Amino acid sequence: MEVIYEDNHIIAVNKACGEIVMIDQTGDTPLLDAVKAYLKEKYDKPGDVFLGLPHRIDRPTSGIVLMARTSKTLTRLNKMFQRKDQIKKTYWAVVDSQPVPAEGTLEHWISRGIDKNKSYAHNFQAFDSKHALMNYRTIASSDNYHLLEIDLLTGRHHQIRAQLSKVGVHIKGDLKYGFPRSNPDGGIHLHARRVEFVHPVRKEPVVITAPPPDEPLWNFFAQLVEKEEKKASEKVPDDNATPGGKDTP
Repeated sequence: MEVIYEDNHIIAVNKACGEIVMIDQTGDTPLLDAVKAYLKEKYDKPGDVFLGLPHRIDRPTSGIVLMARTSKTLTRLNKMFQRKDQIKKTYWAVVDSQPVPAEGTLEHWISRGIDKNKSYAHNFQAFDSKHALMNYRTIASSDNYHLLEIDLLTGRHHQIRAQLSKVGVHIKGDLKYGFPRSNPDGGIHLHARRVEFVHPVRKEPVVITAPPPDEPLWNFFAQLVEKEEKKASEKVPDDNATPGGKDTP
């Protein structure tokens, strides 16, 4: 378990592929219980530890999970996640083909098949479907794969997986949504990379970023993005310098 942000009100964990957030029929220890045990030991709490879960991510997905350490914080985070525009969620996805265009918006209506725990994206408002919207851009490519950065504008069940599959783009390892092979760890190359919000108690901007899993393809893309970001920062002009490169007198 990797804690990446912690204060008196909120704790954020970088979930690994395969971990469950809440208890399910498998009987595996959920992340929620693991974080409670961590807090109980760290702060030597004698009784039960309160920990609220305002959102969750899929078992095969990695990345940021926010948890509330007080009931007041949980109530406020729940409202923020319901509003959607108050918390910006950014994902990384490694996919088998580049969307056309390379940057844009996907808009669908999503219905959920309860029996198969799978969602379906439609180009029309199907029965019992919900509006789904996300922005994406291609930020890196290798010979066989592409890295997408996705801003999730709505929060539907399996939204990213279903919408990408609808346009013929498949996340590496995601057998359920059309990729031909599973990953060795059973996870998929979808990562909750960053969350941005105003702290529900301190009212200060908070940005939390989670490194992707330590895995060859993720490492390749992370290093590529880091190099591009470094080059871009080096090109930023100095506001105090003249066009000729000399400081003004």
